[in-house]
Amino acid sequence: MQPSEVATWLGSELGRVVAARGVPGAAAAVLVGDEVVDAAAGVLSTGTGVAATADSVFQVGSITKLWTATLVMQLVEEGLLDLDAPVRDHLPGFRTSDPVATERITARQLLCHTAGFEGDVFTDTGRGDDAVEKYVAAIAGTPQLVPPGEVFSYNNAGYVVLGRLVEVLRGRPFDAVLTERLVEPLGLTHVAPSPYEAILHRAAVGHVGERPDGTPEPARQWALVRSNAPAGSMLAMRARDLLGFVRLHLAGGRAPDGTQVLGAAAVAAMQERQTAVPDVGTMGSAWGLGWSITETDGGTVVEHDGGTIGQAAFLRVVPEHGVAVALLTNGGDVLGSYEDVVVHLVRELTGITLPARPEPPADPLPVADPARYTGRYADAVHDVEVREESDGTLWLEQTPKGILAEIGEPPFRTGLVPLRGDSLIALEQSHGMHPVYAFLGDDGSGRAAYLHHGRAVARTDDPS
Repeated sequence: MQPSEVATWLGSELGRVVAARGVPGAAAAVLVGDEVVDAAAGVLSTGTGVAATADSVFQVGSITKLWTATLVMQLVEEGLLDLDAPVRDHLPGFRTSDPVATERITARQLLCHTAGFEGDVFTDTGRGDDAVEKYVAAIAGTPQLVPPGEVFSYNNAGYVVLGRLVEVLRGRPFDAVLTERLVEPLGLTHVAPSPYEAILHRAAVGHVGERPDGTPEPARQWALVRSNAPAGSMLAMRARDLLGFVRLHLAGGRAPDGTQVLGAAAVAAMQERQTAVPDVGTMGSAWGLGWSITETDGGTVVEHDGGTIGQAAFLRVVPEHGVAVALLTNGGDVLGSYEDVVVHLVRELTGITLPARPEPPADPLPVADPARYTGRYADAVHDVEVREESDGTLWLEQTPKGILAEIGEPPFRTGLVPLRGDSLIALEQSHGMHPVYAFLGDDGSGRAAYLHHGRAVARTDDPS
């Protein structure tokens, strides 16, 4: 499939996908070798009816973490930061609930989500340039769930800590460093670190829920809190500029004008496997220094997704083929649109079939040892109970709290059946997919110590 064929396909199919999937608006970009093709369809907001264009900016959510990781690796290259030295060497005020773990946590562990402390903390510390600094002070004493370096547990708070490292070692606010060290050297023109820049462009609005007439309802809030900016709460851009950033990671760290923005060795290190990911069905098989990694029969895919308030972004990169596909959306069936656009184009351009959404087995086996899984688990954004019914089936009830409750996340109740090993899959769907829960460790009585759904959620009930 040549770039001209990609352009033809996007021109004819993106609008159809948006309409069929109930997505208000979307933008897509495809990098093939040195050429980028982009397109857009739908509207930026059903409230205004303003059309989405290829120059519209959408929030990229946690794809921001790749930008933060790149800024961190620049510090490493310049000798300002040692990936394997304690974070407290530069941030003496950083601490978790475990004094021993606090002294051991490193930037490498933060980059690959193995620092082990509670990660879904979204404390609002204001809109000033000191928001990240205040956040790191505010999370002092956050629960340490597992010892550092032992298990992958996706950690938004960890990336804010990395953002604060960038601020301290550069002497500038995070947004300013991102602009000076990445946006400007790469020649990107439609990147908005905050709403103050986004308003200068055609900016997409997220959609959450439906109006009485069934049309998508625009969100009442555009962005999450500024304190979480290094983790992905605000950054917005057009799809073409996202691939302008990706091109850096396919070109040995060089900008289009030849400037060495990041060294080739650092680029390669970011894409190397650092830790395995528990079998939760949707987060790849391993994690590098920022990148999620999926190994397929056709080659390695490095990737990241992002979600904010009613906006979802998808990025898949196949370095061996020099191919990258980005899809930015603002509501509706985003996973369906991902399959229709990203999965299709990656397959056509590289021959690689990306993993499908996990599905419960047609004839599930009974759970062999229900007592290992039953009990109560909790983190900052969920209370979870797994219980055995009188007929021997397992049921999970997940109740949102904190910021998830504030933005209207509904409770989730589902039966659980075996998928593989200690991973159980939900019979019901949540956000368009059947969640997979891995049960890890031992609490000393033969029961799982953690429920894992991308994050490790600690057991809270007493074994007695």
